[in-house]
Amino acid sequence: MSEIQIHPTAVVDHGAVIGKGTVIWHFCHVSEDSIIGENCSLGQNVYVAPKVVIGSGVRVQNNVSLFTGVTIEDNVFLGPSCVFTNVLNPRSFVSRKFEFKDTIVKEGASVGANAVILCGHQIGRYALIGAGSVVTKDVKDFEVVVGNPARHHGWVSRFGNRLNFNTEGRAYCPDSCCNYQLLNGCVIESAETKE
Repeated sequence: MSEIQIHPTAVVDHGAVIGKGTVIWHFCHVSEDSIIGENCSLGQNVYVAPKVVIGSGVRVQNNVSLFTGVTIEDNVFLGPSCVFTNVLNPRSFVSRKFEFKDTIVKEGASVGANAVILCGHQIGRYALIGAGSVVTKDVKDFEVVVGNPARHHGWVSRFGNRLNFNTEGRAYCPDSCCNYQLLNGCVIESAETKE
């Protein structure tokens, strides 16, 4: 599929850049100066603010708003009604447009339904944010966080399988056949595969 598909009820502002193969569903609004990569899917009622950058292969489920300052890298999954903020101390009567905090969701990460990502933080590569969690600090690569506030709840592989590390700090993903090393509180994916 190479054509862009935009539902007739969606609004795409002049100046938005949309990659081939992307599908934009009912009642979405894609703002000017935003960039959406190739082969993405924006579910019903998604809002993409000006200057938001979305990589390729991203799945944005229904009712997600991506505000200015948010960057979504390739192959990210954003669950239904998850929330991103861009101001730490909003007031209706104070303009803070020059105080927006950047939020980056790194490649392959998944954000569960109804999770809240407070601005100014980074979600690591292939991290997994549990449904309904409130993220108040950075999340490491391959880390699972759950709760309010979101706390460390283990590690997952690139394929989303739970990683069970042995006494030497090594784990294996049966789907990808990749090995992982837990070192100094961080997970590193090894180029070596299990034979």
